[in-house]
Amino acid sequence: MTAPTYTVADFDFDLPAELIAQHPAAQRSGSRLLDGRGRAPSDHVFRELPQLLRRGDLLVFNDTRVIKARLFGHKRHSGGAVQALVERVLPGNEVLAQLRASKPPKPGTVLRFAEAFDAEVLGRGGAGGAMFHLRLPSDPLALLQAHGHVPLPPYITHADAADDEARYQTVFARRPGAVAAPTAALHFDEALLQALHERGVQRTTLTLHVGAGTFQPVRTESLAEHRMHSEWYEVGAGAVQAIETTRAAGGRIVAVGTTTLRALESAARGGALQPGAAETDIFITPGFEFRVVDQLLTNFHLPRSTLLMLVSAFAGHEHARALYRHAVEARYRFFSYGDAMLLAR
Repeated sequence: MTAPTYTVADFDFDLPAELIAQHPAAQRSGSRLLDGRGRAPSDHVFRELPQLLRRGDLLVFNDTRVIKARLFGHKRHSGGAVQALVERVLPGNEVLAQLRASKPPKPGTVLRFAEAFDAEVLGRGGAGGAMFHLRLPSDPLALLQAHGHVPLPPYITHADAADDEARYQTVFARRPGAVAAPTAALHFDEALLQALHERGVQRTTLTLHVGAGTFQPVRTESLAEHRMHSEWYEVGAGAVQAIETTRAAGGRIVAVGTTTLRALESAARGGALQPGAAETDIFITPGFEFRVVDQLLTNFHLPRSTLLMLVSAFAGHEHARALYRHAVEARYRFFSYGDAMLLAR
């Protein structure tokens, strides 16, 4: 039997604009949770997650920390406005950044950010020269923390505020480097983590620094022609050991978020899950052979997006479409600050 061939149109759906969450729920674990593991969807509150998992299951979290990656400034010479989104911190106080300006700045151009520091444009960088290579005067992470803004996704229409600095970050964020949050993990608070521990659900972490490319639409009708952005990840030996121990005891591996799933499946592309750090541009579409993850916690994703394709690959295309129809009809909140669902492979 020939596997179906999908195009981008197969991952489109109508989403009322009012369902795009502009602010987080009042309490992290007070979001809604759609259990989509059975034939019929089941509606829950996120804090009920311990009752949906079993003793001996393993939750795998992404411990990346969102940096205040957005900078506002101007060109020193002309005064033209410039907006930067720092994507990658490099050695030598250098960064790769997306720049928005009336005209692309040439090498040697000096940019003034936040009326606080200058950055020199060294040239283009990144895959296909899509970004700009900048040199900053001192430690980029320190400068961003002092002068940057929370890089809220493009569909959130308000400017970042103090509440976003706290809520667009997981409670266990540890390693700075992401320009987008691992949003499925935003629903966890300390009380829920304690309840999961008491239930006998184990946890471990890995790191994948989420890039802004996570929001990029697929612009080619054929999925085979789309090229994913590259992201850095690291799966430690402790995480590999925890997964192997869980498997041996009959527990299930539950990835918290698509970023966690991408890191785990990238680290297992050779067959067995291997510890280490690498870049991944893995593009998961229906037909993908999953090797590690049994269940997936994830938010609701954009139409025609690579993340929706990943969900469809994991849960089954028709099943995923049915769950999204239910979510729209039941008025679930969508995207980064929205609600979540639990899926089985």
